[in-house]
Amino acid sequence: MKSVAIVGASLAGARAAQELRAQGFDGRVVLVGAEPHLPYDRPPLSKAFLAGTAERESLDLLDAEDTASLELRLGTRAERLDAAGGRLVLSDGADLTVDGVVLATGGRARTLPGTAGVSGVHVLRTLDDALALRAELVPGVRVVIVGAGFIGAEVASTCRSLGLDVTVLETLATPLERVLGPRLAEVCSRLHDRHGTVLRCGAAVDELVTAGGRVTGVRLVGGEELPADVVVVGIGMVPATEWLAGSGLEVSNGVHVSSGLVTALPNVVAVGDVAAYTSEKGGRRHRHEHWTNASEQAGVAVANLLAGATTRHYAPSGYVWSDQYEGTLQLAGHPERGDEVVFTEGGPDAPAFVATYQRDGVTVGIFALNSAKQFTRLRRQALRRPAPVA
Repeated sequence: MKSVAIVGASLAGARAAQELRAQGFDGRVVLVGAEPHLPYDRPPLSKAFLAGTAERESLDLLDAEDTASLELRLGTRAERLDAAGGRLVLSDGADLTVDGVVLATGGRARTLPGTAGVSGVHVLRTLDDALALRAELVPGVRVVIVGAGFIGAEVASTCRSLGLDVTVLETLATPLERVLGPRLAEVCSRLHDRHGTVLRCGAAVDELVTAGGRVTGVRLVGGEELPADVVVVGIGMVPATEWLAGSGLEVSNGVHVSSGLVTALPNVVAVGDVAAYTSEKGGRRHRHEHWTNASEQAGVAVANLLAGATTRHYAPSGYVWSDQYEGTLQLAGHPERGDEVVFTEGGPDAPAFVATYQRDGVTVGIFALNSAKQFTRLRRQALRRPAPVA
């Protein structure tokens, strides 16, 4: 293999580029990115960068040495892939022929129907999204956030730190209930409460109210209208796979890959938010939209791409963190609804605690609030993963 194209200048794409060099590949590496920016870190977009306390340069994922070893095609979309032939057609009209392809395109933020072109309505997925939203978070604006997942909660926290009035709308009975289970999700509800954020659970949006092309309110199913100067939609993302139509790759809610992150063709792998993978033992497909997942997958996918066969399998750590208000939430493992929650330090009303998820007497997950040291210790003890096969 003499040349590799990485499609997607994302965290997963940046890590894939670094892994190629770290694993000894000295051939041509082309990094194709639809955005004009070098790869950047996304978590600060809803936190310090949105608040204006982090500079653009602090987000960079690649240093000068990294970029010097790459051929950069930024501000350029990949529009078609001949997977078998390793040929990419780019939006600038160029054809790119390579021996291997890493798909790291991530996805786009979901939007509310009928909101295109309405001023004051934002999603938060990209650097440009964050810049546009940040410019509108001026004193006195009323912010309504649709969705109380990690992004919604983090944006709410940032807006409250700026002294803004914030209402969060969530269709579920408790925020993050599907991720944390009802008992620990209730802790997240109280974080909103304690910091003056109005949390409305079981609330579904009917439509936005506008005047002169700008949002002025949110109308809920049932007729209630909430005033809003800024609306932030945080209802998930859609994998960026449309451009792969006709490529011969299997695509459904992501690019289908094996436990080694390899597609049906050994010269094409996928990593990050776009990769829908099976475990080594098979079963249903998984697709995770977390920072750690994107970072951890790159080494496995690159090793298998260079080998031309599956020599390593991906075993996710299930690690997720989120900074909300004064709290740092950490989760590891793979808890499911019905697992028993056991508090090992503190309790649900304490400002800091650690809890485990138990299933048939086995620890399958760990959650902590403001207890990083204890979380790390317990995670190492209870959730050891087998070393990857070299």
